[in-house]
Amino acid sequence: MFTFVPTPIGNRGDMTLRALTVLKEVDIIACEDTRHSRPLLKHFEIDKPLVSLHDHNEARRLPELIEKAQSGLHIAVISDAGMPLISDPGYRLMQACIAEDITYTVLPGPSAVLTALAGSGFPCHAFSFDGFLPVKKGKRRKAIELAITAGKTAIFFESPHRLLSTLEILTDIDPQIRVCVARELSKKFETYHRDGAAALWEYFKQHPPKGEIVLLLDVSSS
Repeated sequence: MFTFVPTPIGNRGDMTLRALTVLKEVDIIACEDTRHSRPLLKHFEIDKPLVSLHDHNEARRLPELIEKAQSGLHIAVISDAGMPLISDPGYRLMQACIAEDITYTVLPGPSAVLTALAGSGFPCHAFSFDGFLPVKKGKRRKAIELAITAGKTAIFFESPHRLLSTLEILTDIDPQIRVCVARELSKKFETYHRDGAAALWEYFKQHPPKGEIVLLLDVSSS
């Protein structure tokens, strides 16, 4: 059996009681990065065998994990932060569980996507999430333009190193489009910056962004 377990996106206090119970009961924990997960697990006094499961080894690791689950072991799957599979490893494993008819369950828990959406103040009745914006500027612009034409709140992950470039693109498309930069969610220096694209571009020129960023576009009036 596999249990996909969300972990905190920043604040360890957001770990759910059910997640802790599962992690203490399983036989093995598959982690996106064992070096990242070990301090979290140690904090909650959880000592279980760890195996790495990330984008670069997921296909190779699958047969081993499937065999262990078929032998009766209970395996938890966690990513570095938030919900496994959502812009994180686990999709191939989920598909294998379905194909091999292996029992699995997904626990609810922390999600940067929904946290940012709720905190942005933007329309929540319809939205899209498209993971990380493309690295190349041309492809990034096309992704943004496509999101704007959809007419619903658009959510992306973005690197602090590319945020200024992305805000420049948005300003060129529509300087007044409403943007929210949600930064360091659930952590000590959590911030929500809401304004037109041009205003935020100017702000972050003076205040270089740091940390993990969720970028939201309110295109309801575009």
